[in-house]
Order: sequence, then structure tokens, then C-alpha cells
Amino acid sequence: MALFSKLAKYKDFGLLVIRLGLGLMFIWHGYPKLMGGPKMWKELGGAMGYVGIHFLPIVWGLAAALTETIGGVLLILGLAFRPVCLVLVINLCVAIAMHLHSGGLDDAAHAIEDAVTFAGLFFIGPGKYSVDKR
Repeated sequence: MALFSKLAKYKDFGLLVIRLGLGLMFIWHGYPKLMGGPKMWKELGGAMGYVGIHFLPIVWGLAAALTETIGGVLLILGLAFRPVCLVLVINLCVAIAMHLHSGGLDDAAHAIEDAVTFAGLFFIGPGKYSVDKR
């Protein structure tokens, strides 16, 4: 459509909008988990049981909380962008397994959507408005 044909030159701005939106939401969800302490981390890390890992739930929970919080910051900055996307996809795969087990596809839909988005962003890169500038 001719009306939108010139928007392609703003793709880097579009990537910045995506990075800002997703990054802020992951900080929003991750920070309370990070501040929740060992009790919260143990509960969060227990989700690893859905992928067959039953040891060190506190460590896994802390890793998930750090992934969401620090990952969100790095997404916004566009720093270490591809590794962050990869780690977030892995984190979301655990969330998908947990939600599929406990509530089915409807409960897992949001985690699936985020995982697909980060998988796509892994290949696209952060755009030119990033610390990585690739």
C-alpha cells in the first residue's frame, strides 16, 4: 500500500520501540522476582521441574529473575542483544512448559508469543539505535 511504503526507512526506530516496550515489561515482571529473595527464587526455580531439572531451585529462580530484569535493561540498551535474546528464549521455554502443564495453551500463549518474538529478534539484531550498533 502506497500510504505505508516509506515506513521501511524507519525500521531501526521500529526495533527501538520493540526493544523499549519488551525491555520495560521484562524489568516490570523480573524486578519483583529478583527482590523477592530466596523464598521467591525457590518457587520460581521450581518451574525447572517441568523440563526435568529438579536440583538447585533457588539458583535457577535467581537466574530466571536476573534474566528477566538484567535482560530487560540490556534489551533497552541494545547491548549483548543476541545473547540476551537467546537466554530469554530459553527462560521462556521453561515458562511455556510450566504453563502448558498447569493450564494449557491459553495459559502458555503469552510466553509462546514472547519466545517467538525474541527468536525473530535474535536473527534481526537490535538495529542502529543500540549500544551494539549492528
